[in-house]
Amino acid sequence: MALMITDECINCDVCEPECPNNAISQGDEIYVIDPNRCTECVGHYDTPQCVEVCPVDCIVKNPDYDESQEELMAKYQRLQEETA
Repeated sequence: MALMITDECINCDVCEPECPNNAISQGDEIYVIDPNRCTECVGHYDTPQCVEVCPVDCIVKNPDYDESQEELMAKYQRLQEETA
């Protein structure tokens, strides 16, 4: 499952640089996560780094993107191939 940022986001800027897939960017009002790039840090870390650093706990699983660990790993591998 990809992650998403809720409207509780305070635009503190700490999540964006932590994302190893460059899935987080500044949206119109709050930061947003590109579900096509979010692997919940699978392939990089044991836990999603954005969730680890978020001071207001506004990053949750996106219910529109139900992905297994295997699907997240396949996405990670695809993203790695794109950057190679």
